[in-house]
Amino acid sequence: MTEATITIEPMQAKHNFQVGQLLVHGFRGKFQHLTNMNDDELALFFEKMFEHFPDEPASQRMVALQYGEVIGTLSIKWKVQSNMNHEKQKYPSLKSFNSFGKWNFLKMLFGLYFLDHKPQVGECYITDVAVHPDHRSKGVGKLLLQWAQDFVQAEPNLNRLSLYVSGKNPRAKHLYEQLSFYTHSHKNNIMSHFLFNELKWYFMVRKIQ
Repeated sequence: MTEATITIEPMQAKHNFQVGQLLVHGFRGKFQHLTNMNDDELALFFEKMFEHFPDEPASQRMVALQYGEVIGTLSIKWKVQSNMNHEKQKYPSLKSFNSFGKWNFLKMLFGLYFLDHKPQVGECYITDVAVHPDHRSKGVGKLLLQWAQDFVQAEPNLNRLSLYVSGKNPRAKHLYEQLSFYTHSHKNNIMSHFLFNELKWYFMVRKIQ
C-alpha cells in the first residue's frame, strides 16, 4: 500500500494540539529541565501559547500533513523592514495559564525569551523544526526545510537561512550539513547550561542564491 503524499501547509488553529505535542517530542529534554511539567502539561502549555499569544508580524509556522495528521512542523521568522507599519499587538489575560502555576509559567516564558533570536537584514531564521518520532528518517524534515528554502528564494529581501542546533544533537547537525548549512559560529553558554542543560550551540547558515 502506497502511503499518502505529505503536504506542507500553513498551520491553522485546528492544528494547535498536535503541534504542541510535536514540540514536546522534539524539545522535552530542554523544558523538563527548566520546569517540573510532564509531557501532557507541556503540550497543553504550547497549545495555549498558540491560542492566546499573537504571532510576530514577520513569521510563519508550517505543518507537514499526512492522512490529515500533523507529522512535522517548522517555524520561521525574518526581520521586519523599518518602514513597515504594524498594529500594536494586544496580549490576552494570563488567567488561561494559571493551572500551570505562576513559577512554571514565568520560567517557561523566560526560557522561550532566552532562546529567541533576532534575525538580521536578509536572514530568515528557523525557530524550530520538529518531526513526530514515528516519521523520522523518512524525509519529513527535509521537506520542511525545502519549503523554507523555497520561501527565501521567493522573497527578494531574503538571502539566507539560519538556525541554532545543540551540541548534544550531532544527528541534526549532520542533517543540516547535508542540506548545505555550514557552521557560522559556535559558543558555550553558561546560562543555557543552567536553564536547559545545553552548554554548546552551533549557529548554522545556508546561503540562498
